Order: sequence, then C-alpha cells, then structure tokens
Amino acid sequence: MAEKTNPRMLKIWHTANLDGVRSDAPDLTMRQMTLLLTVYMTRDPHTVRGLAAKMNVTKPVITRALDTLGRMGLIKRKRDESDRRNVLVQRTVKGAVYLSEVSDRILAAEKLVDEDMGDYE
Repeated sequence: MAEKTNPRMLKIWHTANLDGVRSDAPDLTMRQMTLLLTVYMTRDPHTVRGLAAKMNVTKPVITRALDTLGRMGLIKRKRDESDRRNVLVQRTVKGAVYLSEVSDRILAAEKLVDEDMGDYE
C-alpha cells in the first residue's frame, strides 16, 4: 500500500535545498551527499569497499563520488598503512563545516515552513 506524501517534510526539503542552491556552498548530487553523510555519521574506518557495500553500489561509483568530494576538500583519502590494498576515507574540517551549514539550513527551513504551513496544507 502506498503511503501518503508528507507535505511538511517535502516543503522543508524543498526550502532547505533552495537555500543551498542560492548559497555559495558546493552543489552535491544525492549520491555525493549520501556518501558524505555516511562518512560523517557512521563509525570509522571507512574504505571504498565498505562504503560501496553499505550503499549497495559499485566501487567505481564510490570512487567517482570520492574524487569529487576530495577535490572540494569535503573528505580526504589515505592509504591504510596496516593493509596497503585499502584506501581509508577520512573526514575533514571543511566537510564538517559544510554539513553543519546543511543542518542549519534544514533547521531554518523547518522553522519557516512551520510558520507558513497554512499555504501548503
């Protein structure tokens, strides 16, 4: 059975994303954002293989997303000294700041939507 949509949640998502589009913040794809959140919100260590398994995608998909996130400075990669076959994916200060700003945008969007929800119900 299909669930009803949740207009409040969709409006929060839309408002937060619109604010992000209007900002100077990097514009991430859904896959890149999910990967970034996975690295920041789950326990270390993170490997390409482990992230691919967790997200149920191929290693090349993870590698391409990591290439982009790395160029933006949102994550970094380092060879695992204990097993040189592995590459560890690590957090960066810039990535933490970016996600903090995303969180702030979501909270601000929630407040705006709750103040103005009468127009969307």
